[in-house]
Amino acid sequence: MNSAAHKTPPPAAQQGAESSHVDGDARKQRSDGAEARARLLQTALRLFADKGFSKTSTRDIAQTAGVNIAAIKYYFGDKAGLYRAVFTEPMGNPCDFMMLVEQDLTLRESLQGFFAGFLEPLKQGDLVQLCVRLHFREMLEPTGLWAEDIDNNIKPAHAAMVAMLARYLGVEEADDEIHRLAFSIVGLPLQMYIARDVIDAIRPKLMASPAEIDEWAERITAYAEAMTEFEAQRRRALISKKKS
Repeated sequence: MNSAAHKTPPPAAQQGAESSHVDGDARKQRSDGAEARARLLQTALRLFADKGFSKTSTRDIAQTAGVNIAAIKYYFGDKAGLYRAVFTEPMGNPCDFMMLVEQDLTLRESLQGFFAGFLEPLKQGDLVQLCVRLHFREMLEPTGLWAEDIDNNIKPAHAAMVAMLARYLGVEEADDEIHRLAFSIVGLPLQMYIARDVIDAIRPKLMASPAEIDEWAERITAYAEAMTEFEAQRRRALISKKKS
């Protein structure tokens, strides 16, 4: 007779310990996996920003990250999938335009919400500079992701900004002047990304901490309000001139 059939089950404490051990192993594997994926993203961001997509190999990325090259296929599918993740994930979505479509908000409230979302990634420090470099390189050596980003993110954000400004200015159909105003307003926070190294060289305190970035967001909100009010006054003057 098979003696294994008559083995008594382990005591409850032992079963609990075994279950805890299995759960611990599972958590460790998930943690290790998340860490490996994060290392691949960080390493790929640096290498893609330095050398571009075509001159960066998956072998270089894996070796530099200290990860098996098979992990790239497992987490991202292929080199293009890794590049897409690097291009889109680290900064999140800077074009947070949800505040612009809320019709019950004032002009200031809409701008405050937009700028806060736009500038939030700047609080990540050097990571953002790598992302900016990668975007510049993508413009010079396009893979298609920049054009995709324009269609999926930038155009909708611009359309929301234009609609918000037209609503505030009492214009039924946006004209070139409103589009010009929208581009000018977005240029206020955009320069903080593009000219970060210049700002740090001339007046580093202005972006030295999250609090300083929040302060700058408040200032450009006021600047954008003033720009919009100028456009409102310009339009009123034109109407008055036509009537006279």
